[in-house]
Amino acid sequence: MKIMMFAHGGSMNRGCEAIVRSSASIIKQSIRGSEIYLVSDNPSTDQIIPKLDGVYDGSSRPLMKYSYDWFVSSIHYKIFRDESFAQGRIHNNIIKHIPQMDVCLSIGGDNYCYGEQPGWYEVNRRVKKEGKKLVLWGCSIGEEDMSSAKLEDLKRFDLILARESLTYNMLTEKGLSNVKQCADPAFTMEKEELELPSGWQDGNTIGINFSPLVWKRNQHSRQAVDDLIQHILDTTDMTIALTPHVIQESNNDYAVLQQFYEHYKDSGRILLLPDHLNAIQYKGYIARMRFFIGARTHATIAAYSNCVPTMVLGYSVKSKGIAKDLFGEEKLVLGIQDISDSNKLITSFREMVSEETVIKKQLHNAIPNIQAMSSKAVYYLSALA
Repeated sequence: MKIMMFAHGGSMNRGCEAIVRSSASIIKQSIRGSEIYLVSDNPSTDQIIPKLDGVYDGSSRPLMKYSYDWFVSSIHYKIFRDESFAQGRIHNNIIKHIPQMDVCLSIGGDNYCYGEQPGWYEVNRRVKKEGKKLVLWGCSIGEEDMSSAKLEDLKRFDLILARESLTYNMLTEKGLSNVKQCADPAFTMEKEELELPSGWQDGNTIGINFSPLVWKRNQHSRQAVDDLIQHILDTTDMTIALTPHVIQESNNDYAVLQQFYEHYKDSGRILLLPDHLNAIQYKGYIARMRFFIGARTHATIAAYSNCVPTMVLGYSVKSKGIAKDLFGEEKLVLGIQDISDSNKLITSFREMVSEETVIKKQLHNAIPNIQAMSSKAVYYLSALA
């Protein structure tokens, strides 16, 4: 089986790396003779991922104004209101690989959370036109994200694998019969434990991850996180390890966390992890933390999967759904409006600390089942062959 992963932005987002890395691993473990190819917006960042049989440039190519393709696409749109010609040209770096593949996995789990996606709709049409199997791999989609155009596109898939129950229930309620529930593949990802930095307290270090994406969506959230850091320093003896997980230009956790570090470094109890680690190395640090507070979903998955009590600065259905599947409730997940309230952050932090033993026990019980659900995705995939 030749499998093409697409809709991947590159591995400077360590969550995207975690999806590719863990997916390739569980697929190759279970589907003998499978070949996995990655089509990436930023292929140079993906060379670190083993078990791939090839990495291709899948970046989009905007149409040059007044070029032949630009004129043809303009005519198609003006006369027929049809942008398929333009989208086909823009995404040709992906489309040109479809004929050589058996199965195409759309692995951008969040792509359907951000409005209409005419480019992906066209790629999906081309996959089906070539007679290939089309799979939406480990997705999360909220009720608020749905539209008639999106629903029609989702009907094209041979298989949709929802990574949590909220998405699964919503899609089945929409009448889709091609949906199965699994779990995010990153729950199965290995970790690499590097040497601990100076100042790290073994068994008494709390990780904090914050992102420009969350800050942009709630301008007051940064101050609330600042107040939480001060509260931790004032009321506990824990060391704080600021932990980036996306290091993309204009979406760089490290740049935001560095500001916190500069403000609090004289306390002697705050560390800033470097910005050049890969996903399994960040997971290696997160696994040795006592608690974790995170905005990036795959940073929180790294914590959950190592039974580290975790508080989520959530901003989408995926955070809520993952927590619900782990705990039976949306435990310690703060919505985008909540995270500008310092009191709510501090109250949730205190709850996490007071329930530390209970939460760890819940995770010890839940994680094996969640990891089995991650692997079940490959069972559904293999059934397409």
